[in-house]
Order: sequence, then structure tokens, then C-alpha cells
Amino acid sequence: MSAGHDFDPTILREYDIRGIVGDTLSAEDATAIGRAYGSILVRDGGKKVAVGRDGRLSSPEMAQALADGLASTGLEVADIGQCPTPQLYFAVHHLEADGGIMVTGSHNPPDYNGFKMMFGTGPFFGDDIQKLGALAAAGDFVVADGEIRQTDTHDAYLDRLMEGYAGSRQLSVVWDCGNGAAGPVVRDICTRLPSSHSVLYIEVDGTFPNHHPDPSVPENLADLITTVRDGGADVGIAFDGDGDRIGLVDDEGEMLFGDQLLMLLAEDVLKTHPGATIIGDVKASQVLYDHVAAHGGTPLMWRTGHSLIKVKMKEVDSPLAGEMSGHVFFRDRYYGFDDALYAAVRVLEILANRDEKLSDWRKRLPDLFNTPEIRIDCADTKKFGAIDAVKAYLAAQDGIDVSEVDGVRVNTAYGWWLLRASNTQAVLVARCESTSADGLERLKDDLRSALVAADVEVPAL
Repeated sequence: MSAGHDFDPTILREYDIRGIVGDTLSAEDATAIGRAYGSILVRDGGKKVAVGRDGRLSSPEMAQALADGLASTGLEVADIGQCPTPQLYFAVHHLEADGGIMVTGSHNPPDYNGFKMMFGTGPFFGDDIQKLGALAAAGDFVVADGEIRQTDTHDAYLDRLMEGYAGSRQLSVVWDCGNGAAGPVVRDICTRLPSSHSVLYIEVDGTFPNHHPDPSVPENLADLITTVRDGGADVGIAFDGDGDRIGLVDDEGEMLFGDQLLMLLAEDVLKTHPGATIIGDVKASQVLYDHVAAHGGTPLMWRTGHSLIKVKMKEVDSPLAGEMSGHVFFRDRYYGFDDALYAAVRVLEILANRDEKLSDWRKRLPDLFNTPEIRIDCADTKKFGAIDAVKAYLAAQDGIDVSEVDGVRVNTAYGWWLLRASNTQAVLVARCESTSADGLERLKDDLRSALVAADVEVPAL
């Protein structure tokens, strides 16, 4: 037994490991993660692991410390260098590795960093991460001599992104890389797609000097929207810091939300997979599920979280899934992991094969009255208990239709409201949607009553 290593408990999260560099996360933690994960992989018969990193200032040091830890367990470490997260996922398949770890802080502020992990070609999350923490604390590491090899997968990844592209006309496209890790791949996509391209903030810069790299927040798309409108472009595409979430803006500069993007993609996928199951998360509009059914698909509402969605897709043989946050998963013609760059190529293929403008398609969608995602501060020690209290409150009501797939989603004659505990932050997440303004206010009142019953401070709604 080696000396054990204790992590700050706040960094061992449901879907990944993530913390503040120099505060809750250090290079020593990265080495311990490598030793613990490597020990688990070696004991399972693994021999090779891929490692990538995003463009954050702390990522080179973190990636080197991680690779050293992995190699100390006897593994061959394929270091693919700086890249978007989906390129690391691709590398695990392409290199026939037994697992992979991406060093990334995703869309968090610049002082964050973390680790997204694969075991085989599936996600490593939840109980797996807790077991990793326990193994590290016990110092139960495998000790053997491994090696680190620099491995270039950029061109192979680019080839795979473009494989099968069949757009029939040229487009005018604006890209916003947000100074994130997607930039170098976007640069080369532009040389391969026969369209007019304008690219914003392509330089990888871990300080994110132009705007925060979270494309689900409308304020972060301001420059993209202006450029699309001023240039008369067909579409604008944005990425988060590590390239696994996409944002979309139509030709009028209007933002399409994650569920609307999934509707567009589902129409196309269902042409070749009639009757297939299309998965959305619990935060998505009811319009998504109705739209999938109307186009001959089988809609399935599932829990929020990229790892959970990937597992469910494989279980029900779904060719397409997505989340409101902009994670999009293709098993149709692809691997089933969330890849915003691949999703972008598929969107462009769809638009290049239609005469209709994206804005015209959007305008045909039903008009709804809804709230944005409402985030309510609630301590990690209290948030799941609060949801249990809301469930008890609802159980005492008559004639209420409640889904408990993820938190509670309450369906009424005038719309629906959602309350769930975040798996990554100390917050409760709420959302309401109705077909009328009066209905939306009734839903907000219903939500307020549930929060009061759970002894949660009611925010402005």
C-alpha cells in the first residue's frame, strides 16, 4: 500500500471531477487521479489510455501530472495534446484505447479545471468516481512502469467529422469559438466545407478575453448575433470551452434553444430511422416530445446529464439525443457521444439540403410562454432533501400528474413546471412553460407553493 491521497470532497461530482485550481484542485490531485483511475483500469485488464486537454492556462500542468500518474500504474498513455473534449472521446475509439481522460474545466470560469473520463468507450461517472476517491484515500495503487507517447489525432478526427457530408449547396456560416479548444478544428472544417465562413475568437486563450464560453446563455452570443445579422449569414454556430456543447443562431439572429435544435435534427434522423426513440432531458419543452411523435418517432424524456444520456441511448438503441444545455449525441452515423463539432456539421448538411431559411422553420414552431432556467441557491446538503419534501407535498394533492424521472415535472391543463436538484452545483433548477401568459403565472404560483412547502426561499420568478 502506498500513502493515500484525500481529495477535497467538493471536486468528486456526479459526471466528472472539477474544482478551482490552487484552491480545491491541484497538480497533486491530478497525479492521484491518474494513479487511482489507472489502477482501476489495469485491474480490469486495460493496457492503454488516451489523454487530452483543453486550452486553459492550468491544463498543460494538470495533463502532465495526470499522465505521470497513469504511467505509474504500467499503462501506455497516448497523449493527444490540446483538443476539444469530443476529440478525446474519438481518440479512444480510433486508437482502440481501453479508456480516456480529458483535462477540462468545460464552460466554467478560467480558474476552474477538471477531468471527464471514459472507461472503455462508455462514461466513467457517479459511483465510479466515488470508488476512485476511496481507492486514492486508501493508497491502493498499482505500481508498474508505463510510458507516455505523444500521439496526433487531429487529422483523423477531422476526417471523421466530415465523413459522409452530403450538403448540396453552399452556405454563409459564422462560427464563434469563444477562444475555446474547438478553434483549431473549426479552422480546418472551414477549409473542407464549400461555403463562406467567418470565424470569431478562433485563437485558443484560457483567459477567455472576449466572452464566457457558454453558448446556452444568450448574452454570450451577442457578437455572433451581430455578425450574422450584419453579414446576412444563413446561420451562426457557437461552442463552449471544450467543444462538447453547441449554440445555434438563425439567419435573423434569433437563438435556437437546445430542444429546438433537437427538433431540427430529429426531423432529419427520423427519415432514415422511422419509429426510432429520440431522447430529450426533463428541462426540454413539451413541444419537442410532440414534434418527435408527429414526425414518426418515439419520444423519451430522461434525466439531465451527459453520462446518463449516453447510457440510456445505448440501452434503448436511440440514434439521437440532446439536452437543453446544448449537448447533442448522435449514434446515427457516429459513436453516441456528445460532440458539438459533429452536430454542427450535421446542422450544416441539413440546411444545405433545404431551400427554406432556418428562421422560417423556427417560426413554424408553436409560440409558448416560458421561463428561462431558474437557478435557486440551495446547499448541497439540503438540495436533495428539498426535492423529497416537494414530492411529499405533491403526493398529498389530488389529480396531479407528476413525473419523477429527474426531480419533479408537474403536468397540468395549463402547462408544466419542473424542479430538480443540480448534480454539479449547490442549486435547485426550475422551469415553467405554458401556452398562455395567464397559464405561466399559474404555474409560477404552483412552483412557489411547492418551494414554500419544502422550506426553500422563493426567488423572483
